[in-house]
Amino acid sequence: MPFILLPLAISTGTLGLLVGALLAEGCVLVPYWRSLPADRFFSMRQDFGPRLYRFFAPLTTAATLLTIISALILIVGLHPARFTVSSAAVLALVMVAFYGLYFKRANAAFASGVLSPGELADELKRWARWHWVRVGIGLAAFAASLMGLATSLRIS
Repeated sequence: MPFILLPLAISTGTLGLLVGALLAEGCVLVPYWRSLPADRFFSMRQDFGPRLYRFFAPLTTAATLLTIISALILIVGLHPARFTVSSAAVLALVMVAFYGLYFKRANAAFASGVLSPGELADELKRWARWHWVRVGIGLAAFAASLMGLATSLRIS
């Protein structure tokens, strides 16, 4: 059983880091972006957009892949936590899907700088709503991963 604990602990921790970073983005950065005039937002976006991508892309990839690997290890071992950790893996994949379904297009619109001030305000509002949905899914994934880790700790 101890072999199972290490990858599960690492994946749970990484998923927690991702969700914490998304919470910080939603609580700190998004309200700030929404308060900026359009010209200031677009000029700043040229700098912070690529930085945020370089931060979130590897963290999101690591959290998702590690959670999937942990789920696969538990499934192969017929471990009692396989269902909760598999749920966490599916939810992590849903978070990644959100990027392709919405955030990639929206971020490209921000990067292009062609939105009018009204369009920008509307898109930032929509972005914030979808972001909080993604955060909720991330919190559910993290909770499922924590439950799987707790189950593993109890039986080891």
